[in-house]
Amino acid sequence: MRAFLYILTSLAVIGLAFWAYRENYATQQALSETEKLRDGIRSAHSRLAVLRAEWAYQNRPDRLRDLVMINYERLSLMELRPDQFGQIDQVSYPAPPLLDIVNSVEVSSMAAEEVSQ
Repeated sequence: MRAFLYILTSLAVIGLAFWAYRENYATQQALSETEKLRDGIRSAHSRLAVLRAEWAYQNRPDRLRDLVMINYERLSLMELRPDQFGQIDQVSYPAPPLLDIVNSVEVSSMAAEEVSQ
């Protein structure tokens, strides 16, 4: 009986060691993937910062004004002025469309009066 318990305990220790070994490598794999994702996020943030800087550089008012002047005859572009913009309360929105009533039902209060009497 004692030998059976020793063998069972040894097998349990070997099984737990195998499980711990696999979990260790699975954890290292997950940490490696996490680090790769973080590196990707860092590079995406740096690319986004560069793109925002380029966007700000390309949309400088003086550059846009020069482009309007250069392409005026070909595109008939006008320079933007503050008086060209309106207020939000000046915008007229279309009325919502009316719903079509299909299979209407006539409702009368005469039947209700007859029941109550």
